[in-house]
Amino acid sequence: MKRVNLFKTQPEVYKAMLGLENAVKDSGIEPIHYELIKLRASQINGCAYCLDMHSRDARKLGETEQRIYTLNAWRDTPFFDEKEQAILALTEEVTLISKGGVSEATYNKAVEVLGDDYVGKAIAAAVVINAWNRIAISTHMQPALQK
Repeated sequence: MKRVNLFKTQPEVYKAMLGLENAVKDSGIEPIHYELIKLRASQINGCAYCLDMHSRDARKLGETEQRIYTLNAWRDTPFFDEKEQAILALTEEVTLISKGGVSEATYNKAVEVLGDDYVGKAIAAAVVINAWNRIAISTHMQPALQK
């Protein structure tokens, strides 16, 4: 059964989501960090539409295939620096918020490595992609086959 196109039926919601997206982009977060957050949250949430979009966007920013392919196992690779590790840990706990929230250890490490301001940017980025994932998954948005 075809699902509702939320952006057609609820244009004000779409406008508000774009406002949040643009606020995060304009916050000073590094674009590659934002794409890593989007990819990792989308992996956890199982959002094919967002995984497709953001893996392409990350590659346009110079992200390597190797890092994209191993992102779901980032703890077991030497490919991600200390800032990226803090961002990814924070992203996972924000995405899996019902499993106990963001732990003190993860939060404190993120503040130590990134600073308060950047932690706020990373949390905002994780919140926004989680909202997009929920829209895409609940309405069955599908990526287009790239040829």
